[in-house]
Amino acid sequence: MVRAALEQGARAHGFEADLWTLERVGAVVTRATGVVLSRSSVWRLLTGRLGWSLQRPERRAVERDESEIARWIAHEWPRIKKGP
Repeated sequence: MVRAALEQGARAHGFEADLWTLERVGAVVTRATGVVLSRSSVWRLLTGRLGWSLQRPERRAVERDESEIARWIAHEWPRIKKGP
């Protein structure tokens, strides 16, 4: 029951971003089962019983331009590395 609820994603439970935190998981567990868990108990539930692991989202700028990065690596970095 808890696994199925969590697999729906955080947005399905009214959270703004589809990112799970211990507090959010705890809130979903409480709604689904009526049991209030501490942060450490939520962690044990996720890592022990459900077999999930800690994963962090990559922090990347929204404005990131992959083609400009590739150009910089190909042209500017060798010039800088070579030195004067």
